[in-house]
Amino acid sequence: MSLLIGVIGKPNVGKSTLFSALTENQVEIANYPFTTIESNKGVTYIRSACPHLELKKNCSPRTGKCNDGVRFVPVELIDVAGLVPGAHEGKGLGNKFLDDLRRADGFIQVIDGSGSLDRNGNFVGDGKFDPMDDAEFIHKEIVLWLAGMLSDGLIKGLRKIESEGGKVETFLATKVSGLGIDERTVSLALKKAAVPSSLREWNEDTVERLADDLLQLSKPNIVVATKADRMTMEERVKLRERGAFVVSGEYELALRRAAKAGLIRYYPGETDFEILDEKRLRPEQRKALDSIRAFLKENNGTGVQETLETIVYKVLKMIVVYPVEDENHWIDKSGNVLPDALLMKEGATALDLAFKIHTDLGQNFIRAVNGRNKRILGKDHPLENGDVIKIISSH
Repeated sequence: MSLLIGVIGKPNVGKSTLFSALTENQVEIANYPFTTIESNKGVTYIRSACPHLELKKNCSPRTGKCNDGVRFVPVELIDVAGLVPGAHEGKGLGNKFLDDLRRADGFIQVIDGSGSLDRNGNFVGDGKFDPMDDAEFIHKEIVLWLAGMLSDGLIKGLRKIESEGGKVETFLATKVSGLGIDERTVSLALKKAAVPSSLREWNEDTVERLADDLLQLSKPNIVVATKADRMTMEERVKLRERGAFVVSGEYELALRRAAKAGLIRYYPGETDFEILDEKRLRPEQRKALDSIRAFLKENNGTGVQETLETIVYKVLKMIVVYPVEDENHWIDKSGNVLPDALLMKEGATALDLAFKIHTDLGQNFIRAVNGRNKRILGKDHPLENGDVIKIISSH
């Protein structure tokens, strides 16, 4: 697994419910702060059109699954402990929370859409708190944490660079390398933050601006307002207008559990479900499903799957590529049809794919072959979403 998305937010906003809905993992869900003490990890799935329909043969996924031509490609999630004001100084579970963020490629930032919680996650009554305030203070806490990393030994380091003629981006990249931030990203952030050309003019504001841009470039996020089932349509519309995705993790979790129990047929992302056996439903279950169906119709689904796919495809800009060992039959050496669906960054090349499959394949790369049109591809050929590719090497 190469893509890791963090589910973040203050305590009690519904992170664990959203995480459970996406991963179908059983985690503790309770109505009090710091339900999540240790981070939970799980696997969820994004949808991709599976090429096996073109081949008119069923595929054999090694990971994930395929339903009616829709391939479910695995993505790893981490649900981290709730963040409170002052977390960058170690308040609450701040140190644990922020350490978990190091590994994530991007974040789903969860806010309480019902506006019922104060900044520490304590219940104060629906509509008593501005949900978007969560997004602002959480972003600020992460920026201050990153700024603290940059500031450690900064003055001494900058003076050394100025006297010895070193590169600022090289020095800064070593300070944030543990976050997976490279020198190129630091260079882009320096330009975006418009830092003073003279190192003597740097101050706290300079470092914070730089940290903010580094965060946005290296670990982008989307804001997701949960508890949509407790909101009016007007409240949902207003939150969407302010840039949030509005979802019901509770309803998505209920649908997935009902599907797993064989009560309904429901696939993630669909806007309706089918009841399989009315006789098995208790009256309260039927009533709950009726409420969920009305919500799905009004909101075009629960919004949960859309949120996940937005951050993967549109924010992190990933594509799905299908490597094979036989370009004619799209199989591996064991005869499995389209066994793997790999997530790659937009702009990734045939050589990048070879290295992702195996280091030896990349080091001994000769050429690649497009499984659809059998065209020969060089190492710098950019891949496209849905490509079926064979790698040929000298090894």
